[in-house]
Amino acid sequence: MGKHVSGTGDEFYRTAMKTLEEAGIPFLVGGAYALREYTGVVRDTKDFDIFLCKESVEPALQLFRGAGYRAGIAFEHWLAKVHHGEAFIDMVFRAGNGLCDVDERWFERVRTANLLGIKVRLVPAEFMIWQKAYIMERERFDGADVNHLIRSCAVELNWPQLVALFGPDWRVLMSHLIVFGFVYPEDRGLVPHSILDELLRRLGSENHSPHSDGRLCQGTLLSRQQYLADVERWGYADARLSSRSHMSESEIRHWTDAIDNPV
Repeated sequence: MGKHVSGTGDEFYRTAMKTLEEAGIPFLVGGAYALREYTGVVRDTKDFDIFLCKESVEPALQLFRGAGYRAGIAFEHWLAKVHHGEAFIDMVFRAGNGLCDVDERWFERVRTANLLGIKVRLVPAEFMIWQKAYIMERERFDGADVNHLIRSCAVELNWPQLVALFGPDWRVLMSHLIVFGFVYPEDRGLVPHSILDELLRRLGSENHSPHSDGRLCQGTLLSRQQYLADVERWGYADARLSSRSHMSESEIRHWTDAIDNPV
């Protein structure tokens, strides 16, 4: 293809996006660039996050390899990477906890922005909140990003869809909404009362119902490191091995090994 370019990361990102567009591979821009567009929060970063469906990953990798870039799967369960010097692109097709698959729903209601001279589609705010809400690592916690997205986008959010995205993990969303009211006391009304009422109703109903999850630790869906003792020493089942997550035991080992040896 002859599109391999030298120069800055911005040139690399611009060429990469044009390459995907010309090949007809649908993608969304997320990460720091999307966060800036939604919230105004500026964050220096050497990487560039694009989100695409899993079936688009291999065609995209072949495309970039053909253009002379080093490209491959970093983690089988969620991430591929494209490298150009010190700059790189994260191609995300799922969350690192095995949840939040990128599918056609992500492309149904998107916001566009001009990025590096190209009109791009951004990951919808609802889906950014969904993914970021689970990131509670020791070295990274995306709660502030969630709060900033809610503060900036509350009026436009599809709140019923946001609740539906979390499914059985509605407690995770509820915890963020409660903290949002703490962070922004004067802006608590941005969260619809009907949403909080529904989550509180669920909480009350669940507290009066027998528990049926067995000896399960769902903390591993929030942090790949901080709940290892629970599943390795204390006899809890790892929620990442449940039917709704897309992780195998070997993928969990690879993801755990990467704590000390990042890819």
